[in-house]
Amino acid sequence: MKPNKLELNSVDGTQLNLKALYQIAPSCFTEVKDDKTGELRHVVNFKTLRQLLGDNAVEDTDEMYQFTWPGKQEARREAARPTTKTLRPVVEDSVDWDNTQNLYIEGDNLEVLKLLQKSYMGKVKMIYIDPPYNTGNDFVYDDDFAVSQDDYDLFAGNIDELGNRYRKNTETNGRFHSDWCSMMYSRLMVARSLLTEDGVIFISIDDNEQRNLKNICDEIFGSSNFIAQLIWERAYSPKNDAKYISNSHDYVLMYALDLEKFTIGRLPRTEEANARYSNPDNDPRGVWKASDMSVKTYTSSCDYKITTPSGKIVEPPAGRCWRLSAKAFAERLQDNRIWFGPNGDSTPSIKRFLSELKYEGMAPTSILFYKEVGHSQEGAKEVVSLFGNKGVFDGPKPVRLLERLITLANLKSDSIVMDFFSGSATTAHALMKVNAEKQTSYKFILVQLPEEVSETKKEQGYKTICGIGKERIRRAGKKIKEESPLTTQNLDTGFRVFRLADSNFEEVKKAPAEYDQAQLDLFLNNVKSDRTDLDLLFGAMLSWGVQLSLPMTSEEVDGKMIYSVNDGDLVACFADDITENIVKAMADKQPLRVLFRDSCFGRDDAKINVFETLKQLLDWSEEDAMNNIKVI
Repeated sequence: MKPNKLELNSVDGTQLNLKALYQIAPSCFTEVKDDKTGELRHVVNFKTLRQLLGDNAVEDTDEMYQFTWPGKQEARREAARPTTKTLRPVVEDSVDWDNTQNLYIEGDNLEVLKLLQKSYMGKVKMIYIDPPYNTGNDFVYDDDFAVSQDDYDLFAGNIDELGNRYRKNTETNGRFHSDWCSMMYSRLMVARSLLTEDGVIFISIDDNEQRNLKNICDEIFGSSNFIAQLIWERAYSPKNDAKYISNSHDYVLMYALDLEKFTIGRLPRTEEANARYSNPDNDPRGVWKASDMSVKTYTSSCDYKITTPSGKIVEPPAGRCWRLSAKAFAERLQDNRIWFGPNGDSTPSIKRFLSELKYEGMAPTSILFYKEVGHSQEGAKEVVSLFGNKGVFDGPKPVRLLERLITLANLKSDSIVMDFFSGSATTAHALMKVNAEKQTSYKFILVQLPEEVSETKKEQGYKTICGIGKERIRRAGKKIKEESPLTTQNLDTGFRVFRLADSNFEEVKKAPAEYDQAQLDLFLNNVKSDRTDLDLLFGAMLSWGVQLSLPMTSEEVDGKMIYSVNDGDLVACFADDITENIVKAMADKQPLRVLFRDSCFGRDDAKINVFETLKQLLDWSEEDAMNNIKVI
């Protein structure tokens, strides 16, 4: 036997859906022979599925509630369609490459999200995005991949040097709302698969698309998983030149992947909140607050008279009753949990002790006041304070706003936070600040398309938004460490940079007979000439579901380089003429996965020998070896 080729495509979304359906309804699956390959494949028998659903299914009807727009079906198909692109490491642009666990990725976020699915599916605790608001001047991603007009687009300025397609979405566009909805729909569909079971997503938006975004999220995440539409007070003063209303707020939509598994993070108690508690009767259980003992919902068993210590008889207010039954009231009275006022003649109330609150901290409110989380001007000043000049980035969110959302997300010690419209990188700044203050080690993944900036910003030394975002992380991390040098020695302020690119491999479309002798090398060595070992290694990590932030080491054996990811999670060698010493050195690392380049072997028998040697050295079964030894 010889090792199989590593599947280099990203996840096929339709296969993910089939696997999920198989988990809950395996009986609706059957096998059919593929017309092209002749192989058997699993497919869904819709007749059986329909029987399982009973009357709770509909194929078509004249009237049913739905949210749709031109292009929705294609957006759904695009979300499921795999990509052949890859992420290339950019070590020279990174900070603390060998030690950091943070990622900064440049490229179209839809393609990037697809590439990250195998490695990060179900691994991201919190997603925050601040997408284009679709005001008529906003940049939008143009996902019409069916149209090929590269020359025209390049001339018109609709794509950048990396081939990313984008344009302004003006109100004169007949698909003004539809294009925006399609852009968001496909990205949110893929992003959902990355969330942990107790994960949460926050999306900033304004009035232009709030309604449409809410409908999209209700469909993708489920209306039952809607938590709140937070209102952020982004302006601290009215604009007197407003024609009608001075708009002072934006929204942040908040959805859980599974509301039953999500626990919200509560806010620290304030001095003002604690001041509402006192202890006028010197109760040994500590400070308490009086709570109304009457309720609106009437129950006859809770409608009775109470005699106060002063002898006064009181009844519930008209149309109301007591919160407690007569028996429960007597028990609490005996336990000194009823308060009749300092003179013993007031309407009774229940004593709520601060020490006995059900939850630690305070319940968050739906309004995010700027005094607590900052306003847009504060966000702008934060960037100016780091860069020392104005206008380097338009409309950055304040760090305090992201800190609040991080608190609500209720992160765990190993949590990953993602922002795939990262802009000025406020998310990374806020996460590093939280890590410094709370001694936590949350990690971030930021994604941003390298959109060109204005000429003014280019004069300041930045070609793309990515350049601004990466520089902000560098400067913010340095500042945080300078402000608290004693407690931030181990703070991770670095990041690995990756850049979206076409496949590492030449595309072989012709039949072998159509190639001349010089071109036949493509079948033996189809790796593009500008690609390095690291390109191949990280491309394989994406394909094999290995996280890009894991530590990596290299070792030279017989003049050839061996790479090891996370102390053996993946061991690879891409050099020609693999020797026995190299194979033994790789086996000594007790790898979980082994990877070679196809050109490592001069002949098939050499490939078979290496396969059998590794299988013996690692004591793997034939099945284990076939699954864990691959070539590219």
